[in-house]
This record gives sequence, structure tokens and C-alpha cells, in this order.
Amino acid sequence: MSNSISAILINVLPFIVILAIFYFLMIVPEKKRKKKYDSMISELKVNDEIVTRGGILGKIVHIDEKYVTIESSSAKTRIKMDKGGIAYKVGNDK
Repeated sequence: MSNSISAILINVLPFIVILAIFYFLMIVPEKKRKKKYDSMISELKVNDEIVTRGGILGKIVHIDEKYVTIESSSAKTRIKMDKGGIAYKVGNDK
């Protein structure tokens, strides 16, 4: 009986180790990155400069619960966009 249990354990142990490595190399860093991103989004305020996921640089002129309005050039072009479209705040680490 104990031989069959140890044989099963020997066969299953590599998979458990691989899953643990996968968890610590893939899932934990992604959770950390998402937490940092969500914090940055919640701390945005008017006049912050941001870069969108599309590469547009702009200054926030209005903030709603879900949307921000940015001014993107000297021509005062305004773009209303979802907060999820913000890549990062200028001056913060990417």
C-alpha cells in the first residue's frame, strides 16, 4: 500500500512543482502589476499628463467615474475616453 502511495506521489510531484513555479512566475507578478495600475488610475486628477494605450499624450481636463477627457495638443483638441485606455501617467514609472 505504501509503495503505491509513494509511486503516485513521485509521479504527481513534478506537476505540483511546475504549477507552483508557474504561479510564482506568471500570476503573482500580474496581480502586483494590476494592483499598481488600479492604484494609479484611482489617483488621477485634473492636469495630470497621461499617455493612452494608443500612444496619445494628453493632459486630463475632466474626470468622471468611468471616463476622462484629455486635451491632446496646443490646438486644445479634447478626447473623451475610458479610463482603461490610459497606459501610464507621465512622470511615473511605467
